[in-house]
Amino acid sequence: MIPKAELHCHLEGSIPPALARALAAGNDLPLPDGLFGPDDTYVWRDFLSFLGAYDRVCSVLKKPRDFGEVIYSYLARVAAQGAIYVEMFCSPERPKALGIAYAEWVAALADGIDRAHRKFGIVGRINIICIRHLGPERAQAMVERMIAEPHPYVVGFGMGGDESKFDPADFAPAYRLAHDNGYGCTAHAGEVRGPESVWAAIRALPVTRIGHGVRSAEDPRLLEELARRGTVLEVCPGSNIALGIYPDRASHPLHRLIAAGVRVTLGSDDPPFFRTTLGAEYDDAGLDRATLRAITRTAIEASFADAATKQDLLKRVQP
Repeated sequence: MIPKAELHCHLEGSIPPALARALAAGNDLPLPDGLFGPDDTYVWRDFLSFLGAYDRVCSVLKKPRDFGEVIYSYLARVAAQGAIYVEMFCSPERPKALGIAYAEWVAALADGIDRAHRKFGIVGRINIICIRHLGPERAQAMVERMIAEPHPYVVGFGMGGDESKFDPADFAPAYRLAHDNGYGCTAHAGEVRGPESVWAAIRALPVTRIGHGVRSAEDPRLLEELARRGTVLEVCPGSNIALGIYPDRASHPLHRLIAAGVRVTLGSDDPPFFRTTLGAEYDDAGLDRATLRAITRTAIEASFADAATKQDLLKRVQP
């Protein structure tokens, strides 16, 4: 089995139906009708209904230990698929709304990471992610909290949410603060919107990675710039196809990005919602084993883990 590493998965988006049911039962909460299909998958039709299903699943999270169980469960599942390292996107917005203190939330996540490492040998880390459409002030406050209450497993800062809201430059102060305090930086761009979204991110923010970034394939000059900079794209083909950005694997630009010299990784984004897994992303990429192993090395090299952890992981990728 090829060792795998993942840089693009969202904590709440990793909750499979069985775990959603278990968490709901543990918190004595009902789950709404119509959330699950007959084949035990989440039911949604378009992007807006996907967001609605996502929010309903998130409603089962009530206690710090719930968040820890989610990350433990995901790490356990992908370890069985050959994963040795995962960086999980985790937003403090939901625990904050529940009245859970930031440090308590991070401690619960760290406990899940430690349990998975002890049992399966997989290494997990956390990227704190702001929500773009909530604005730059919330992002700034998030970084300030991250710096005020550091944890060794919190290694990076990123941004998700609606690409059409605000400009990356609006978030430059928050990103600069994170970068200047030693955190790695990434940002979702070039998924729903085109190459201009990626240009705006790499020009305004101290990012070494772009979440998705697949629409970069529409601009040859941007591909040249990404290759020149060594900017890594966290590519999630299954997600892109499920959301209708591309109709099928054959039309997805993964191979064109690689041919252009752009460094890429493979991720599952919100796997149970998009009927994919990290293992499936590797299996369905249409790439040979040497290229897939190289993608894992790229993911580890581009990760925000400390140098010693990277060296240990890279040894596990050797043929």
